[in-house]
Amino acid sequence: MNTSSRSLWNRTLIKDFLWVCVFVGLVAAVLRFTMGLGYATGMNDTTPWGLWIALKLTFVAMAGGGFLLAGAVYIFHLETYRPILRPAILIAFLGYGSFIVSLLFDLGLPWHIYMPILHRQHYSVMFEIAWCVILYFTVLNLEFGPVILEHPWFRHPIFRRGRWMLHRATIPVVIAGIALSTLHQSSLGSLFLIMPFRVHPLWYSPLIPVFFLISAIGLGLMVLVLEGFVATRLFGRELHIDLLSRLGAIAGVVLWVYLALRLGDLAARGVIPSTLDGSWQSFLFAAEITIGGILPAILLMIPRARNSGEGLITAGLLTAFGVISQRMSLSLFTMWRPDGTGYTPTGLEVAIAFGIPAAAGLIYIFLGENLAISRQRLPDQQPSPYAKPRFDRRTGVLIENTLSNSAVRRSGLAVLVISLTIALLPSGVMTTKQGPTTPSHAAKGWEVMKIDGNQADDVVYFNHADHQSNSVEQVKGGQHVVCSTCHHLSKPGDEVTACWECHRDVHHSVSIFDHSLHQVELGGNAGCIECHVGEHVPNTAKACQDCHETMVPQFGETPFNHMAPGYKDAMHGACITCHEEEAKQQVKPELAQCRVCHQLDYNLFELQMALNH
Repeated sequence: MNTSSRSLWNRTLIKDFLWVCVFVGLVAAVLRFTMGLGYATGMNDTTPWGLWIALKLTFVAMAGGGFLLAGAVYIFHLETYRPILRPAILIAFLGYGSFIVSLLFDLGLPWHIYMPILHRQHYSVMFEIAWCVILYFTVLNLEFGPVILEHPWFRHPIFRRGRWMLHRATIPVVIAGIALSTLHQSSLGSLFLIMPFRVHPLWYSPLIPVFFLISAIGLGLMVLVLEGFVATRLFGRELHIDLLSRLGAIAGVVLWVYLALRLGDLAARGVIPSTLDGSWQSFLFAAEITIGGILPAILLMIPRARNSGEGLITAGLLTAFGVISQRMSLSLFTMWRPDGTGYTPTGLEVAIAFGIPAAAGLIYIFLGENLAISRQRLPDQQPSPYAKPRFDRRTGVLIENTLSNSAVRRSGLAVLVISLTIALLPSGVMTTKQGPTTPSHAAKGWEVMKIDGNQADDVVYFNHADHQSNSVEQVKGGQHVVCSTCHHLSKPGDEVTACWECHRDVHHSVSIFDHSLHQVELGGNAGCIECHVGEHVPNTAKACQDCHETMVPQFGETPFNHMAPGYKDAMHGACITCHEEEAKQQVKPELAQCRVCHQLDYNLFELQMALNH
């Protein structure tokens, strides 16, 4: 069997394996979308980030070479790297495409994925990430579009004109891609900055966004190195060992920078002793840094290893292990969970998790077989990659799959795999209307809170659970908790109300009405008549509840007052009245005493009085 036939045979076997993963994932996908998120996953209240999130982070990291090579060739005119430019853009395209598809599975309401486009949430990191992913994926489509339009199917002048326009727009598109990808790679790390007490100290750092960006650059370069060897094996593509060696040298420098920053950050935060405490987290961290960081960095420093296929492949696989370990440890393995709670991915979750990259692999092979991925322009003397597929019936050698041959082969495989998958599902899964529910847990950390709203160290320890159980109001059909006793303002769109927005002063009342916002929303000066029904009489403005009937909670017959009391009056007004009433009804006179809340202040007061005497 010659080299071409051997490559084709290997490619066919790989495609069969990937199709098996995809068919199993399709069964799991149907169950996930028909039965719900809790049915298909092992995620729960203490682990809202499961296997899908961890893999999404690695998909994006592997796509880091796309904007690097695009910038090197189009912006800095490093034509040496042009032969591997198209594979770099293709890998980035598949990486971000996998991210988006995985996000559809991970969202509780996937049909609301368009919401960030219509609603401003500019205070949220997720808003920035969503927009960057959408825009950069659009950029990747524009960058890869000319490759698709080269196919003989698109010989019409309209497509030729479109390809010409895409070529003309290359520079601004590439610049936008570099900016968006840089923002997105770092912003993914910003998600972890808001939970410093859940992330293990060995992985948490204020520099997480920087670590994400640098590690994506290193892994993106090494993924291109591995792709070069894979493409040579699958498609017989020319192996540019000199270019891959250069990429490896650059990746080695990036790895050393990453390691220096990572270890330097641990030393600056005083966390180095945690690496030697004998815990399983310390062993995982040591393996990640040593096997996935130091070893590949050393290999890439040695010219003999860097210029050999074995050395580059080894360094690439070790780098992939290190970055994948870093991101999965951060988001999954070492994430803190309360005692008695845990997370184990379900079989359906695993099937979807591996079905998505399997589908990306099939797309990669399909595009590699049918498009000119390996070269910028096709020389006339070279055989076209769009040659009609053939199957030699005389010799029985599979030279290329025809469309009908592939359809028959894959349909039979689909029937077999899907049937076996359904047969192996737990009994009753396909017939029950409601699958097993994921257990929920009581909220943690809300039993006792420290209130210091005016930031004056006048701390009050507040038992939230106890007050919640006592704040019950009889309504039609039962009871409900009157949260509005304390949480008195419900802003539009469920936007969180910060304490300072109402209680800007400790003693003085302030207005919570944002006049400028209403003026902008109602169209400027022309919108004044929406609220002010009289002419030049400010006191004739409508009441808030006249327009915002469902946004402002009502307190019996008391209308909503836009004047918020000062912090001291607000706290005392919400607490003292109920405490005095409880003291009378439950014969607990101590509830009306100041020391019940101001225990620390009272103890300090008694100590001061004793010292004075």
